[in-house]
Amino acid sequence: MEHILVVEDEVQLATLTEDYLKASGYRTDALYEGIQVIEWVKANDPALILLDCMLPGKDGVSLCREIRTFSNVPIIMVTAKIDEVDRLVGLEIGADDYICKPCSLREVVARVKAVLRRHAVIPENFIQDPVSEEQEEVLHLDKARFKATLKGSDLDLTAVEFAMLDILAASPGRVYSRAQLMEAIYRDNRIVSERTIDSHIKKLRKKFTEVQPDYELIHSVYGAGYKLEY
Repeated sequence: MEHILVVEDEVQLATLTEDYLKASGYRTDALYEGIQVIEWVKANDPALILLDCMLPGKDGVSLCREIRTFSNVPIIMVTAKIDEVDRLVGLEIGADDYICKPCSLREVVARVKAVLRRHAVIPENFIQDPVSEEQEEVLHLDKARFKATLKGSDLDLTAVEFAMLDILAASPGRVYSRAQLMEAIYRDNRIVSERTIDSHIKKLRKKFTEVQPDYELIHSVYGAGYKLEY
């Protein structure tokens, strides 16, 4: 039974959210202050976190960034602030999805299921080719821990970035269109623009450059998409 952490300072809303999640077969816990979250996550290793942006003690955006320093647990941000949306849409803080209040609790459960599916299932239409020893030395992906290394150097990837790299690395040299990447990563049929894929690729390249300045791994194919080549 997957364990969901609900972080919400409105106790009644947290309780209702827990009730809906439990009715869908999840095990839940709730925290009402931001200051409690980091220690709890390290001790309990939840399957997913529903994280409110506005919390007493420590805000959700800061918590998300801090969690990403030690865990790739899926995080869905919940916000009632319109000015937060632009930052969350880009998922620049390391979140996997976001929900705007007020929202239907049925929608919350649906988002939870969708994000968990994306983390649990490797896309069926992407078949991994054997990886040579030379390639293993260049790029290593630990799917169990959502950890990636490039030539032995750790890459600090978000869950979405890891999923995209995993897809590209599955078949080195194969060109994936933006549409294929969107379909594989956003399996909840969420509407995203092709620019979102370009943004994730740009961030991946930047992180590669930070650990290996002279090494190019992801290549653009004009009019077609992207490919990974060693």
